[in-house]
Amino acid sequence: MLLYAAAAWFTWRLLSDWHEPRTGAVRCEHRFWKVLLIGLVLLGINKQLDLQTALSEIGRIMAHKQGWYPERHKFQIAFIAGIVIVAMALLSTVLPAMLCAPSATLWALLVGTGLVLFVSIRATSFHSVDAVLGSTISGLRINWLLETGGLMTIIGCAWRRRKHH
Repeated sequence: MLLYAAAAWFTWRLLSDWHEPRTGAVRCEHRFWKVLLIGLVLLGINKQLDLQTALSEIGRIMAHKQGWYPERHKFQIAFIAGIVIVAMALLSTVLPAMLCAPSATLWALLVGTGLVLFVSIRATSFHSVDAVLGSTISGLRINWLLETGGLMTIIGCAWRRRKHH
């Protein structure tokens, strides 16, 4: 939760110090950082309230009541595929407008997209995905490395972009 708050704060600081004229590509970049800020706040709230666990439990209850629990893996795979398709579609729509943006913004766009994908996929509670995310590298859980690494990258990108504009 604290890293989400820190990432949101660094993003907010970038936006509050923005002095470049907001025309053309710069307007698109500024809008991206605003959307990222909103996303970080929402993901931080989700992290605090553990809403993805509640969503998974609601899905599990519905699957039992409607009789498709034994087939849930098909729905989980479809959900993951849908999330990936939507994320890639959004990225392919936004990326061309952002190609002129500084590298810090491009990295934040890619990592922010990855973070949303990660949280969405984690919400499926797909046991094989949970097993991979729960495994460790050098004693650190992959789940933690992905989320923390993404947030630290966004913090670094916001700091770097703020410093260079």
